[in-house]
Amino acid sequence: MNAAIAPTAADDMPLRFPVLSVDGLAGTSFKPEHFAAILGERVRSGFFEVHAENYMGAGGPPHRALEAMRRDYPISLHGVCMSIGGPQALDKVHLARFRHLVERYEPALVSEHLAWSTHETRFYNDLLPVPYTRATLARVCDHIDEIQEAIRRPLLLENPSSYVVFRQSTMSETDFIRAVSRRTGCGLLLDINNVFVSATNHGFAARDYLADFPLSAVGEIHLAGHAEQADDEGAPLLIDSHDRPVADDVWKLYETVIAHCGPIPTLIEWDGKIPDWPSLRSEAAAAQAILDRHQ
Repeated sequence: MNAAIAPTAADDMPLRFPVLSVDGLAGTSFKPEHFAAILGERVRSGFFEVHAENYMGAGGPPHRALEAMRRDYPISLHGVCMSIGGPQALDKVHLARFRHLVERYEPALVSEHLAWSTHETRFYNDLLPVPYTRATLARVCDHIDEIQEAIRRPLLLENPSSYVVFRQSTMSETDFIRAVSRRTGCGLLLDINNVFVSATNHGFAARDYLADFPLSAVGEIHLAGHAEQADDEGAPLLIDSHDRPVADDVWKLYETVIAHCGPIPTLIEWDGKIPDWPSLRSEAAAAQAILDRHQ
């Protein structure tokens, strides 16, 4: 990630970008190594997602590249370090930088995770789960209200992938997410790979989870690849690794959701073992074909 320092006066100047829609489109994570290939595309379609924390520096090449992308493509701004589910107050400096990026690039979609990643002065390089209790619900809603007030627009909240469950949980994950959306007015980012990973790890049916998920609030879908391992007892253990193609079972779940809901903007996440641009583009093309069938 780039150093998170305040914008300079020059980089704080407002930029004018075209209004571009993501309706019915499939996109991919934007990786700098693909920049030249993307600019060389004859037909420009789809959209790109960037992690907000990678653009919290003052300027330089990362911002110049993102500005070039934003002129031709819609972007989705995806936060990974806000720690919405954490017990402590949101980091005001981090939130201010997040707000600045929303104002600067006018993304079509803005999202964060239902997770926590900080404790006191420690920062963890992971998205950790929360217990689904009334106390957690109140805290998460307060944090989302604060974020939405800062960015002056609805946030999309992403469902987690999980590897443990909490005995103290008093609500299901779908009920918890539904309550958050109703209380705050936020939208939802449905990560279907996360659903499949959690379902496999905890022994429930992914289709049952999706049948109970508040699909009417979904504003974006994520798809990604996962790694297959085994736990200490030899049971299947899936890791949300984002380092390989989308699994066939996840594609089947995705088509079921799109057939029910229509063409929701869909993002292919790929963050490790980055392939060449044509390979990543082909994953997005597969999602676009499904979206097109259900326009």
